Amino acid sequence: MNKHAFQAEVKQILHLVTHSLYSNKEIFLRELISNASDACDKLRFEALDRPELYEDAPALEVRIAVDEAARTITIRDNGIGMSAEEAITHLGTIARSGTREFMAKLEGDQKKDANLIGQFGVGFYSGFIVADRITVESRRAGLAADQGVRWTSEGAGEFDVETIDRPARGTDVILHLREGEDEFLAAWKLRSIVSRYSDHISLPILMRKQSWDEEKKAQVWTDDWETINKAAALWTRAKSDITDAQYQDFYKQISYDSEPALAYTHNRVEGRTEYTQLLYIPGKAPFDLWNRDKRGGVKLYVKRVFIMDDAESLMPVYLRFVKGVIDSSDLPLNVSRELLQESRDVKAIREGSTKRVLSMLESMADSEDAGEREKYARFWKDFGAVLKEGLGEDHANQERLAKLLRFASTHADEGVSFADYVKRMKEGQEAIYYVTADTLVAAKSSPQLEVFRKKGIEVLLLTDRVDEWMLSHLYEFEGHSLQSVAKGAFDLGKLQDEEEKKKSEETATALKPVLERMTAALKERAKDVRTTTRLVDSPACLVVEDGDMSGHLARLLKQAGQSAPSSLPILEINAEHALVRRLADTEDDARFADLAQVLFDQALLAEGGQLENPAAYVQRINRMLVGTV
Repeated sequence: MNKHAFQAEVKQILHLVTHSLYSNKEIFLRELISNASDACDKLRFEALDRPELYEDAPALEVRIAVDEAARTITIRDNGIGMSAEEAITHLGTIARSGTREFMAKLEGDQKKDANLIGQFGVGFYSGFIVADRITVESRRAGLAADQGVRWTSEGAGEFDVETIDRPARGTDVILHLREGEDEFLAAWKLRSIVSRYSDHISLPILMRKQSWDEEKKAQVWTDDWETINKAAALWTRAKSDITDAQYQDFYKQISYDSEPALAYTHNRVEGRTEYTQLLYIPGKAPFDLWNRDKRGGVKLYVKRVFIMDDAESLMPVYLRFVKGVIDSSDLPLNVSRELLQESRDVKAIREGSTKRVLSMLESMADSEDAGEREKYARFWKDFGAVLKEGLGEDHANQERLAKLLRFASTHADEGVSFADYVKRMKEGQEAIYYVTADTLVAAKSSPQLEVFRKKGIEVLLLTDRVDEWMLSHLYEFEGHSLQSVAKGAFDLGKLQDEEEKKKSEETATALKPVLERMTAALKERAKDVRTTTRLVDSPACLVVEDGDMSGHLARLLKQAGQSAPSSLPILEINAEHALVRRLADTEDDARFADLAQVLFDQALLAEGGQLENPAAYVQRINRMLVGTV
């Protein structure tokens, strides 16, 4: 037996590995299984030119054995194995792996062929998280049985190496568990770790079966072995080999959803960044959909090895409802959340996956199949409001997102796209008109819509809380500006004939004294009072100047506990309405002021606002009812 010293910095690096890099103890099994799988991949690659390396065991596999009495866990593979020199070199130097050196030897097109062979770095040393001593027994494929090697270390400053007889090629990593880690001797625990982290390793992972011993009144290990992983990553298989039922079963497994997914997409992306994506859109919204701090629903794998749940860096926040798997061929196995945020490869994956999800949505929304369009309608009902967040967050895809939006309108209660609206625009109409409100009923009854109904002009009815925020980022669609019917001076452009415009100007001139009196009476509540032709049945309505915050948005901010910029609205009056004519005939200043306040309050209530002094409004109405006004 020969003693060898680790690198001088070994203690510091081991401390980093066991306490910082791997904060989750059960990661050790993932790392060691990954290394075992890697060793098998190496053998498979070298055996392309030297098939004799398979010796008498061509079936590659990983086995996990537990010895409760000795308190050991053994991870065994029949892969390429190590010689004594390789054991000293690869296990005695931290942050250097045999895989890295192996990859450096590859030349030309061989690199592409070996892209499944990972670089695992310090993964082996994660075993010291749960073990106070590790023994490695190995023999390299092609060497004689008497050229096996045993490597032993307690993870301190040195390790021992000796030559042993080992008939079988491959490697055994034996973990001698430290005190307090007995949970990892339980079969169910090891199975659950394998199921979570290594279920889709392409090699079979085997454990001995257990059976009930009536005499011992306990489960005992048998000599029969069984595969405890699926041994084939679903996303690595050809799409033609996977049924819809298998796709849906996998979705339920990763999402814990009892309902099938609404849609899914499965693709292999090649180029500067290589990765596989299997992404799902749920059939229903989760209860925490509106929690923007919630982690994403995409699992990250590297070369079929599970890295982390909820890798939020792989999908924008507005697509947080997407579930699935992304398996990268380029990222390091020990990638952290911090590294994910900074990686250019991750940025490319995020952009590619975002476009893939949008394409999936577009195929449903634009399909000629009624069933697919119905699926998109179901999606929009549950997730549409969240998708709208992307208009302000994802400027690169804003145009695509705008085409996916759906609204209610004065022509239909749901499902109206901008494209639908544009097709139905009146001759001479240039703008897309909309109104915002708290509810669909409030939007439909908005007095600002009256002239639009009279002329048959469609108006979009926006009732989601996110709509006002969305409109601060979306200004036009295919050259048509978005215009609120409750903002700015009323101007239908070519849709309003010259006679209407002339009559409006004449009315404004005739009512100028009344408008001045009303402006004075409402000076603390309204910025201005003017006549309008946007009203047909109502006496008055409130509007704001272009660029000012709408009353609806101001109320939303107030409800959220935020302050809104203070700006007074404009009161527009219908010169043809009986109440306005009565106002014009009122000479008594007190009665005039009461009527002006009533008109303002009614306009405020009609747009969904709240009165600051409801009692004063009631008193004015009562005076009108008894005829004193």
